[in-house]
Amino acid sequence: MGTPSLSPWAVLVLSLLLVGLWSPCVLSRQPNFIVILADDMGWGDLGANWAETKETPHLDQLAAEGTRFVDFHSAASTCSPSRASLLTGRLGLRTGVTHNFAITSLGGLPLNETTLAEVLRGAGYSTGAIGKWHLGHHGRHHPNFRGFDFYFGIPYSHDMGCTDSPGYDLPPCPPCPRRATPARVARKGCYTEVALPLFENVTIVQQPVELGSLARRYAEEAARFIQRASDSGRPFFLYLALHGEWSQPGPPVPPTPGRGVYGASLSEMDALVGRIKELADSLGKGSTLLWFTGDNGPWAQKCELAGRLGPFVGAWQRQRGGSSAKQTTWEGGHRVPALVYWPGRVPARRTSHALLSILDIFPTLVALAGAALPPHRSFDGLDVSPVLLGWSDVGHKVLLHPNSGAAGKVGEIEALRLAQYKAFYTTGGAMACDGSTGPAERHRPPLIFNLDRDIQEQEPLDVASREYQAVLPAISRAYAQALQDIAADNTSVADYSQDPAAIPCCNVQHVGCRCHGAQGALGSSWEPHVEKRTPWLCL
Repeated sequence: MGTPSLSPWAVLVLSLLLVGLWSPCVLSRQPNFIVILADDMGWGDLGANWAETKETPHLDQLAAEGTRFVDFHSAASTCSPSRASLLTGRLGLRTGVTHNFAITSLGGLPLNETTLAEVLRGAGYSTGAIGKWHLGHHGRHHPNFRGFDFYFGIPYSHDMGCTDSPGYDLPPCPPCPRRATPARVARKGCYTEVALPLFENVTIVQQPVELGSLARRYAEEAARFIQRASDSGRPFFLYLALHGEWSQPGPPVPPTPGRGVYGASLSEMDALVGRIKELADSLGKGSTLLWFTGDNGPWAQKCELAGRLGPFVGAWQRQRGGSSAKQTTWEGGHRVPALVYWPGRVPARRTSHALLSILDIFPTLVALAGAALPPHRSFDGLDVSPVLLGWSDVGHKVLLHPNSGAAGKVGEIEALRLAQYKAFYTTGGAMACDGSTGPAERHRPPLIFNLDRDIQEQEPLDVASREYQAVLPAISRAYAQALQDIAADNTSVADYSQDPAAIPCCNVQHVGCRCHGAQGALGSSWEPHVEKRTPWLCL
């Protein structure tokens, strides 16, 4: 008895069904995307990663209902380069963003670099950014000119301006001046004369910002943005960038037992993430992908205000002095918490060991949106949607770790990962809590650690060992190929020039740039959609 044949129409229908079942990029509708980026959060600051941490119940629930990535890395160990890589999928040597921008910076992320928001907006998305920007605020470097329909937040780090009620910080910083006085004594690490601004789109709505109510206001603005996008019938992309001391939360956030001020800040951030998850679920579970991660590891010189490294202590460096966290290429500097939540698509209660990076967010979301990557440039990130959806646990074979301030020329690649092996051509320690730093050392041949056996990076392989000699040629080839690829790419140059005229200032006639029209509205009852505003533009 012969096998029954299928009609051409049946073959076509069956083929379409199979494509729909197996392609991660063929979706019934474009999903919403929420990317939450925490600043200076240690791998061990997530309770799901580190049992000693008790302040993250909402994030831990997110891990239980989604997938936790335990080998996930920032693209740099400091703010601006890491954020540039998230929004472009490219390393700092390609984008030109190799170190942080200042309050006086004229430039920012180069305008010829295409952001994730620009691609998604072109694909029909409503785009919003809330929180810390730090990719340039002057002129067309402002988020509203980089693909975001809506922006509400602070244009750089929260410690880059004074406030009336300074939060907790090391060193402790004085409040903003309220009247003209003789020049105050400069305080190292403190901005004493210019107040920290809060923007809504291109308008400064409060200067200095009130830190104590900032988390609540971020949640309110996120809810409004999501509601507006939902009402429009368009999918949305929300980029929510939360600051790391979050941000010196100030007296309204009382210290908690055990971890004090930092623990209170962590709890406040966790509660905000929980609120964002509720908003996402309210749209219908499965309609929104939420991706949580960090921009770099803890800032060790902040002492008790710094986060937890977990097991990634960089023991080899610690023995020689300095910190092995933020600004370094040790694991504690760039291995960060990462969670993805997408009910019905991303498996729940799963732990992935795939080698992934913040660089992967750009190409993955572009693919899931059904959009195309910008042409005429190379990308360091991968479309890792098969990993997110649980079909694979294979990420990068090679991952590059640029210098981020502790040692070597900033932005240069002198550390890399190949499978379980980590190679260092340059090492150094950032400033530690005690004020010490570790000397920069060059290594030819490189130091190589096997992270499968030595997650603390304590004992490099013996150069005479069979293991070292077996892996060195592969590392050398991968390193050379990566540098050649970057050299041949269409790279950009960032403008790091500075001018005091670039400082955001709502009224140059007032001490500390105070917003005179908002003087009566600086309390916790201030409502951004009720108050009559003066349109102070800083372009």
